Amino acid sequence: MHKAIITIGLAALALTSCGNYAAVQKSSDYGLKYEVAKQYFFEGKNQQASYLLSEVVTLLKGSDRGEECLYLLGLSSLRAKDYEAASTYFKKYYETYPRGLYTEEARYQSGMALYLSTPEPKLDQTATYEALQEFQGFIEQYPASHLRRQAQERIFELQDKLVEKEYLNAKLYYTLGSYIGNGSNGNYQACITTAENAIKDYPYSKRREDFAMLIVKAKFDYAKNSVASKQEERYAQAIEEYYGFRSEFPESRHLKEAAKLYDHTPEQFKTGER
Repeated sequence: MHKAIITIGLAALALTSCGNYAAVQKSSDYGLKYEVAKQYFFEGKNQQASYLLSEVVTLLKGSDRGEECLYLLGLSSLRAKDYEAASTYFKKYYETYPRGLYTEEARYQSGMALYLSTPEPKLDQTATYEALQEFQGFIEQYPASHLRRQAQERIFELQDKLVEKEYLNAKLYYTLGSYIGNGSNGNYQACITTAENAIKDYPYSKRREDFAMLIVKAKFDYAKNSVASKQEERYAQAIEEYYGFRSEFPESRHLKEAAKLYDHTPEQFKTGER
């Protein structure tokens, strides 16, 4: 909030210094409420500030103070860790004031509010996708912004979280293995599909090697647990995957495990060393 200096009225200072929050709440003077709210904001009393600002933001709409009020409401909500509300206010700001004084910051802060609300990877990642969309929209709209680097860093972090989510999903499918609940050997197929899609969507992920190894393991186990008439074809696919893994990751920590899977392949299905 570096673009403007927000002044505080003397009446507001007097009321807040006395701690008379209840009196301010009951007041019908929305101008006074706004000034008190700003003082609370600068004092770090963000819940009180956001409450008062939410009461007057509609009344101030269209006035000189309306724009500032909406932005302050977003900031106070963000500081109060009401991330969903903060993102909503910031989005409303940049949509209502596309050329406003704080539009660039509001677009960035909308993404930050969503970023801070994202859960751990094993949980639903809807907020992560929404945060990514906000940051990507910000970079597209403000490619030369002083906040671009921070936005890009947040994008990388959010993508890493999505990658971890996909890795946990793929790993779970593999762990479930031949459990019939997903169809005969369906979990191995689901593991392979999930891991392959993750590699395609995030080719430079730090989990690429781990995804590749999951595919190798799932294909060997899929072949092993298949009916006899399907084993030759599926072992051939697994062995091809093994050679590909060994070629792409010649120093992988998984090489011994991958080689062991190949060594335990029935001799009639081996294609020989390359």
